[in-house]
Amino acid sequence: MKHKMIQLSPMTPFINPMNLVWLNIDDSPSTQKFMFDFQLRNYKVAETTDWVLCNSSLELELQGFNLVPKALPIGPFLATNRLGNFSRNFWPEDPTCLQWLDQQSPGSVIYVAFGSFTVFDQIQFQELALGLEITERPFLWVVREDITKGKHHNYPKWFNERVGNQCRIVSWAPQAAVLGYSSIACFISHCGWNSTMEGVSNGVPFLCWPYFADQFLNESYISDIWKIGLKLQKDEGGIIRKEEIKSKVEQLVGDENFKTRAIELKQMVTKSVGDGGSSDKVFKNFVQWLKS
Repeated sequence: MKHKMIQLSPMTPFINPMNLVWLNIDDSPSTQKFMFDFQLRNYKVAETTDWVLCNSSLELELQGFNLVPKALPIGPFLATNRLGNFSRNFWPEDPTCLQWLDQQSPGSVIYVAFGSFTVFDQIQFQELALGLEITERPFLWVVREDITKGKHHNYPKWFNERVGNQCRIVSWAPQAAVLGYSSIACFISHCGWNSTMEGVSNGVPFLCWPYFADQFLNESYISDIWKIGLKLQKDEGGIIRKEEIKSKVEQLVGDENFKTRAIELKQMVTKSVGDGGSSDKVFKNFVQWLKS
C-alpha cells in the first residue's frame, strides 16, 4: 500500500501511507517498530478513557470528530483569553523581536519557526536562508541551537551582512504574541498542532514545511481543507530549494484569498470558544458530566 492514498471519510484529508507516524520518524526498522508499538499502546490506553479533551473545534475538523465520538473539542485555547497566559516553552523567549516587529509595515514580515524537534542538514539550512533572503521581505526567523546537524549553523557566506536589518534571528520567540502582530504576512511552519492552532487563531496564512508525525496531516488540513496555505515542494534530492521558497511566498502573499480565508477561519474559531459557541457548549456539558 506504499503508493495507495488513504481517506477515512469524504471530508477528511487524504493520507500518504509513507507519512504514517511510525514510518516518517526514522529510516531504521527498529525505530519504526518501536514507534508503531508506542502508538498502539497509546490507542489501547485511550480506549479505556471516558473522554479525550482536544485543542480543536467542531468547525475545524467535523468529520474527524464524527469518527471519534469520545474526542471532545474544547478549543482552540488561544482563541479565548479566559485561561490567561498558560504557554510554556523549552527555551527562554527573546521578547526583543516584538520591538522589531513594531517597526515593520503591516503585512510585510515572514515569520519562520519549526517547533522544538525539526532538524535540518546544512544544505537545507543554507537553502532556507537564501530563500528568505531573495524574497526581499523582512523576516523573523527562529533558529534553535540544535536546529542543524552539527555543532554550528553554517549560514551562507556574507549572509548576515547582506540581509542586515531585513531580518531578525532569535533562538526562541513568544510565538503566540508574534502571530498576533499586524506586520506578520505569513508563517513558514512545521505544522505542529500547537503552531497550527496559533496561526489559525490569529488569521495568518501558512507555508507548510512538515517534518514528522501528525504534521503531514495538519499540512493537508491547512492547504486542502481550510485552504489557508500552500505546500512547499522538495526537489528530486529531497531539498526545498531557495527558488521554491521565494515562489511560494510570492504566491501566498500575492493572493488576498488566502488572507481572507484565514481571517474567516479566525472568526469562526473565536466564535466557537465564545459564549454559546460549539467548543463552549462541549466544555460546559463536560463540566456537567463531571459534576454528575
